[in-house]
Parts: sequence; structure tokens; C-alpha cells
Amino acid sequence: MNDWHKSSYSDGGGGNCVEVNEGPETVLVRDTQNRELGHLGFVSREWTALLSTLTAE
Repeated sequence: MNDWHKSSYSDGGGGNCVEVNEGPETVLVRDTQNRELGHLGFVSREWTALLSTLTAE
């Protein structure tokens, strides 16, 4: 896995932030305010499909 980075879709005001860790097969997503609660995991193709759907709206 790569390092965690703040998602470009996060709130720029420092409030609602999401961090993403994009690996070749798996993408992990976590809330920066609650890192200790863990993360959500997606297969890379699912993550790509989600982002495509969100940006199409």
C-alpha cells in the first residue's frame, strides 16, 4: 500500500476530510477526524466506478 493522503474531494476548510490509501488492488478510505475507528476497503475497480458515478452527477 501507498501512504495515506487527503482526498481531493475533501472539504478545503479543514472540517470534513477523508484520507485515501490507493494500492494496486485495494483502496482504503478513512475519516481524518476518527482514524482510530478504522477504514473502509474497496477493490480498485469499485473505487474507480464510485468516483466516476460521483463526478458524473
